[in-house]
Amino acid sequence: MKIEGSVALVTGGASGLGEATVRRFVSQGGRALIVDLNADRGKKLAAELGDTTAYAQADVSDPDQVQAAVDQATSMGTLRAAINCAGIGFAMRTIGKDGTPHDAGVFQKVISVNLFGTFNILRLAASAMAKNEPVDGERGVVVNTASVAAVDGQIGQIAYSASKGGIVGMTLPAARDLAKAQIRVVTIAPGTFDTPLLSSLPEEVRTALAATIPHPSRLGRPEEFGALACHIVENSYLNGEVIRLDGSIRMAPR
Repeated sequence: MKIEGSVALVTGGASGLGEATVRRFVSQGGRALIVDLNADRGKKLAAELGDTTAYAQADVSDPDQVQAAVDQATSMGTLRAAINCAGIGFAMRTIGKDGTPHDAGVFQKVISVNLFGTFNILRLAASAMAKNEPVDGERGVVVNTASVAAVDGQIGQIAYSASKGGIVGMTLPAARDLAKAQIRVVTIAPGTFDTPLLSSLPEEVRTALAATIPHPSRLGRPEEFGALACHIVENSYLNGEVIRLDGSIRMAPR
């Protein structure tokens, strides 16, 4: 699928992996709708990139807000890519050191944003893409973001790992469901990336994290994620797959 002339809806598009993806997509001649809760960052990025981009404030777990964002994306041209980068994390053990059980509300919130939010974008964007005229045998592609924590979850990551494991589990059945509509579904499972969240950590912590990555022994760069996401859009034979992007890291228990 050609990026040039196509529209991508990118959730979490105002920072980190999402921002890098927006920048890459636009640099290759596409148009992008930045979907993010952070209006200041979203509007600033859209203004910087000019008339090739627009911003929509939306909670990915809210069906009405997501539908409004999809409608806005389709008004910008032909929506052919939806790239899910929105997500949250929260560290809490199944039971605390004093035996206190994991907060059920926290678990539900992480699942709601990460897993249901991804599904929400997937189903509504795919419904819109199914109306597209096919080009070279395809109408669209959805790129989801899981995590190596889907299979290498660490202590305290039970909610996060469950949400990301769900995204991995959705990938193949979604690709099979959407095959007749000529829409592909691919998931990226990133390792430890240099996102705004990690940039707030002390340098010694960042250095220690980088040292756990076999090769290259450094944090992933958001631009590397954006490059892979755009390659998936362009490579029509990638479908129903989960791709680890992690420098061959396998996470230790803690």
